[in-house]
Order: sequence, then structure tokens, then C-alpha cells
Amino acid sequence: MNFKYLFALAATFLLLVSCDEDTSTLGVDMMPTNDLITKNYETYDVTTQSYIVGDSVLARTSTSYIGRFTDPETGTTIKSDFLAQFYCNEHYSFPSKVLGDTCRSIEVKLFIDNFVGDSLAPFKISVYELNKNLNPEADYYTNINPEKYYDVNSKPIATKWFTISDRTIKDSERWNADYYNNIRISIPKEIGNQIIKDYKKNPENFQNTGAWLNSGSPCSKGLYFKLEQGDGAMAYIQVSQLNITYNYHDEELKADTVGYYQFAATEEVVEATRFENSNLESLMEDENATYLKSPAGIFTMAEIPADKINVNDTINSAKLTFTRYNDKIQGSFKMDIPKTVLLVRLDDYQNGFFENYKTSNSKDSYITSFNSSTNSYTFSNIARLVTTMAKEKSEGKASANWNKVLLIPVEVSKDNNGNIVKINHDFSMTSSRLVGGKKDKVKMEIIYSSFNK
Repeated sequence: MNFKYLFALAATFLLLVSCDEDTSTLGVDMMPTNDLITKNYETYDVTTQSYIVGDSVLARTSTSYIGRFTDPETGTTIKSDFLAQFYCNEHYSFPSKVLGDTCRSIEVKLFIDNFVGDSLAPFKISVYELNKNLNPEADYYTNINPEKYYDVNSKPIATKWFTISDRTIKDSERWNADYYNNIRISIPKEIGNQIIKDYKKNPENFQNTGAWLNSGSPCSKGLYFKLEQGDGAMAYIQVSQLNITYNYHDEELKADTVGYYQFAATEEVVEATRFENSNLESLMEDENATYLKSPAGIFTMAEIPADKINVNDTINSAKLTFTRYNDKIQGSFKMDIPKTVLLVRLDDYQNGFFENYKTSNSKDSYITSFNSSTNSYTFSNIARLVTTMAKEKSEGKASANWNKVLLIPVEVSKDNNGNIVKINHDFSMTSSRLVGGKKDKVKMEIIYSSFNK
């Protein structure tokens, strides 16, 4: 057996599989080394500025938010409350013998998955019935106007003062492994009684979610959880439930017992969070840095100097790094750092990148994560993007935003093989101050190669 041949074959295979996924330099990489030389290493200044989106980004998330929180680092404030529909289980039926056709109780539970701020900060919320359906096929944005979906002159069906850490329960219950932190809001029994009576009269209205949403029964169109007072924390609501408890006669047990039903806010129905940001203008006035602020706050925009790059040579790599300034204020209540960011062309963002369920393609959109060791976000090779921009410019096909990109905090979903299947805006409370603006330029590092003459 020719071991030298096998060794050469294995070495060739390893070389091929180790190549960058960017195939723009594939032909160059396969050329004999004496046919080309590495020409040089260049750095280019990249102009950056903060790009305000205010309160309006696509609200495609299954998590709802309620609270008001002031960022101690920047002095900006974000307030949120939300609207939610409730899912009805397929072919659900109340027992035939609900005693008195009345409920024992009806309540809403808002289950808290996480929070930012002071868990003992007091808040007041009011609960209103919606009088107009939210369209499950429509896109809703974080500047949604709740007044279009409920009667502003009506009285709330419930109000609640709460703290994220519920001090109305015993410590033994709070620290129990089965306890899931929640905001519990009692609803008048008359509403539960009416829902049971409506079922008795028209059970077909409870056969699926579509029928329930259009039934006209109390709470069927959904609820608006309006923040009335409070500051100091933001609660991340993972699940919202409308729970009805009732007494009924169990024919099998031959005894009266307790039953309950849960209408839950799920991905099958609409949950729409409204965000209101305050004092973002003070950050926009900072000319010595740029910002990333989520949710629905500020992105960073960069202008790639692709027209200054020598397109006659091959771009082997193009590296772009955004460095973060350290926080000035330390404390347990400060906001997190955005973990994952998307680099996308401004035109693509404005033309529906998120609305059209696009993902990064390593051509005109890229994903990277925050590196705590270097305190930065690094895009290691955006050569295809730079080449595309330069080609558009040279061929007269460039738009007004031809060389502009946005840096956006995002959440990424992957399949079992690690492939990105979904990218959404990051709705957690995050903030980063980046090197850039008029004080310092972001640097892009380019490595060229060219053919020998």
C-alpha cells in the first residue's frame, strides 16, 4: 500500500474541510502559491452613529413584559404593559353538573420567568377586557396603541398592587421547589358565572380557539394589563392564564368535587407588549460613543468604506470589531449586556428582514456573540458583504444606503444540528455603550491577495 499517497490524500482533505465557509476566495486558495502573493494588510476607518428606533420594532415574542425600570447607567427609562388573548383547548367541555351553574372563583395568573431591578418595588396594574379582536395573522409592533382594543371609558374588571417577590405568601411556599413565581389577580365571580352560562347555552363556542375568540363571552377577546403606577423593576411574563374554579357532581365518584379550567396565553394566540422609552435623546446626543439598547430602543449604524477598497485584488478576509466601554456604575440592578447581535444591511432591515422571517446568510447578514474576554463584538470575515457593496457601487447599482449596516441585539433559535432557524429582536433589558461616534472610529481590517504579474 502506498502510504505516501494516503498521507497526501488525507492532508488535502483536511485542508479542504478547514476552509472558511465564505467561498469568495475559493479559487484563490486552490491556486499554486507561486502564482499569487499576499499583497498587504490594511485598516479602514468605519463611521458609526446611534440609530434610534424608539418604541417601534416587530413584537414577535412569546414573552410579555410589565413594569417600569430606569437604567442607572444611562438614566433612560422603559415602561411596558401588554395585551393577551387566551387559548381554548380543542373540544373542551364543562362537566354537565356544575353546581348552581356558578364558579367558586376566577383569577388571572401571570407567571414570572425573570426580572430586572428591585423585586420589592411596588406596582399597580389594572385589567381591562378587550372589545376588539387582535388578528393572529397580523404583525404587531411594540408601539401598539391599546386604546384601539378596549373602551377607555370603561372601568377595569380588576386592579392589583404587587411586588415581583410576593410577600403575601409564606416563605415555605415561596421557596418550595414546585412554586412558580406569579402575579395573582382575582376577577369578579360574575364574569366566571357568565362564562359557564354561555357554555351551557352555546357549547360550540368553546370547541376551539377561533370559536372562543369570537364567542362574545366575557374575556374571550382577551385582556389588557395596564401599568398604572410603580418604578424600579421589569417582570418577564412567560405564561398568562385565566383560571376558572367550580364545584360539580362527579358521576363516577358519586360525590361533589372541585374542577377547574385554564385558558392560557400561548403562541397560538396574540400577546402584544407595548414599550415606551424615555430620555433616549440624551444618548443620541452623545457624539463620542454609540449605543445598543433593547428592547425597542437604539441600534448602532455603521458605514462600510467599500468604495475605498481595491476591488481589483481578492479580499481574503475582512474583520470588523465593535468594542464596548465598561459600565461606569456597578450594582445589582444594572441592565445586562446584549449577548447576541445581528449585522444586517440597512435596506434589508427596512424592507422586512424580521417580518419576512429571514436569517443570517454570511453574505449580507451576520451573527456574532459578545466576547467577554475582549469586551467586544467581532465579525471575523465579512468579505462577501464588502465585495458586494463595492461591486454595486462600481456598477452604478448602489442605493442611497448602499454601504450602511445596522448592529441589532437579537435572540437566535437553532435546530438540533445547530443551524439557525429563527432570528427575533431581543426583548430583554440590555444596554451597551460602544467605541465609535465622532471621537473614535471603528476599525475594519482587510487582508488582500493578488496575482503575480
